[in-house]
Amino acid sequence: MTHAQTSPSGILTEREKRRLTKPQSERGIIATLAFTGLIAAFMQTLVTPIVPQLPILLNTSPSNATWVLTATLLAAAVSIPISGRLGDMFGKRRIVIALLALLLVGSVVSALSSDVLLMIVGRVLQGTGLGVIALGVSILRDVLHPKRLGGAVALVSATLGIGGAVGLPISALIAQNLDWHFLFWLSGLLALIALVLVWTIVPVSTLRSGGSFDFIGAVLFAIGLVGILLAVSKGGEWGWGSLATIGMLAGGVLVLLVFGVYELRIDNPLVDLRIAARRTVLLTNLASITVGFAFFASAAVLPQLLESPTDTGVGLGQTLLVASLCLTPSGLVMFFLSPVAARLSAARGPRTSLVVGGLFIVIAYALAVGLMTEVWHAVLIATITGLGVGFAYAAMPTLIMRAVPANETAAANGLNSVMRTLGSTVAAAVLGLILASNAVVVNGHAIPTAASFQLCFIIAAVIALIGTVLAFLLPKHEVPTDTASIPSVKTADAERVSAR
Repeated sequence: MTHAQTSPSGILTEREKRRLTKPQSERGIIATLAFTGLIAAFMQTLVTPIVPQLPILLNTSPSNATWVLTATLLAAAVSIPISGRLGDMFGKRRIVIALLALLLVGSVVSALSSDVLLMIVGRVLQGTGLGVIALGVSILRDVLHPKRLGGAVALVSATLGIGGAVGLPISALIAQNLDWHFLFWLSGLLALIALVLVWTIVPVSTLRSGGSFDFIGAVLFAIGLVGILLAVSKGGEWGWGSLATIGMLAGGVLVLLVFGVYELRIDNPLVDLRIAARRTVLLTNLASITVGFAFFASAAVLPQLLESPTDTGVGLGQTLLVASLCLTPSGLVMFFLSPVAARLSAARGPRTSLVVGGLFIVIAYALAVGLMTEVWHAVLIATITGLGVGFAYAAMPTLIMRAVPANETAAANGLNSVMRTLGSTVAAAVLGLILASNAVVVNGHAIPTAASFQLCFIIAAVIALIGTVLAFLLPKHEVPTDTASIPSVKTADAERVSAR
């Protein structure tokens, strides 16, 4: 019998009572969940420095090698809402531990493989770990005192951006100086540390939704979402008018429509669409797509601008490591901004934080159209974008949690994370197509033109402006849903004991 179980009679042992009533360090819980989020987000940019070498390293074709990136994206998008629902049903801490275990296994598989198939399997397992961010935000709602909740939620939510921005130069440094397998040994070590910290520091979550798991809904959701994401992410490679792309897109949309009808007819849906259709939840999720698009625009376009050779008069001729370091301030500003964003949300409401974040992003890309000739220009644009994304990421989970019941927080936050991923995927496809279609060949390499970079920045600014308008349409004074279920630490401890 483990410490997370009761005896067969249902009576707590003395050891279990001591553990469940032991005072928990709120700072320790916040730091642990933030660290866990950073590790999961780091998986997104882990292999970025070695992408050009993957066909050689894995002895495969370039098209097969791209699945090392695509598989992680698809696994994350599918697993996030499913793990959120499982967390609401069976305990969020328990599912976080399971996801970290999968991330650890995936890291070891990737570290031991030089075959593309095994590498893809490992990357799929790593991708499932991204669900710990939404679960971590939901755990905070369960166990923290309300006065600490805003800042903690802002920090953990922002790790989705911080982990990728800060992790990229670390990956580049390792890839340039060590064997590429060390990237995965590092991720495995970090996953193991995070797993131990969560096991020992994060308390057992007691708010459970009950009911049965919606397996049919999960399968339909996975098939539909994978179809759409594959069409968007592979459309440039397959051809946007090809049968494969159109079939995947149309099939994915059709399956999601069937999924929606099915979810409305069952008692324990994977995603409660009635709650998802509430004005606050719907508009927040739509705004999340635009923020995900805008955030990925800087991560996709700025490195190409920085790394392109200077022969065409457009590129800045920097190495991958320097380009990665130029993006690092965006992650740092998200980290240091989180308490400021939380205070603004507390004083003026999370709607205000989302609007402010959108405006910062619009300003960043508007400036980028005319500022793209110096390295410091790219640093400035990345930093302002990070400022805006930090405000937005801090606001979105709070908006969601105020609009949904406490026992559905993880599933609702998971769906919101999927919307961010969808926005990033669309950005990768659209902006990648623009840059590839408007390029000149220099020494055998296709280099995007100045006009293509400017068009990308204009599109990102317009998308961010749409998100800002959506934020304006949010209710000004949203009454929190089920606020009584946001317990203090002492109340949570008492509930953990009574729940047993």
